[in-house]
Amino acid sequence: MKGFFSLFLMFIGGLFNLFGCIGLVRLPDVYNRLQASTKCVTLGTCCILLSVLISGPVNISLKAFLTIIFILITAPTAAHAISRASYKSGVNLWEGSVCDKLKEEKK
Repeated sequence: MKGFFSLFLMFIGGLFNLFGCIGLVRLPDVYNRLQASTKCVTLGTCCILLSVLISGPVNISLKAFLTIIFILITAPTAAHAISRASYKSGVNLWEGSVCDKLKEEKK
């Protein structure tokens, strides 16, 4: 049962990583691409590492757990820094974007 659950988590993680990569290629601007890469790839990688945590030996499970914590802290922080730098350097939103909340707050 433990092996089946581990394989299931690995499969789900692979799907999330695949969808994140597709979103990275298909979405129109840097802000939407950051959304896809941060959400999907973070969740996918954490699912794969959780699979390793469940089925691996103790020393590898500890490393997988620490890596999950590291990814959950650094991925959103990095995406926020990249999107903020993109906005401040003048990268335009996609023309189909509905609103720009940051621009509205600056007024």
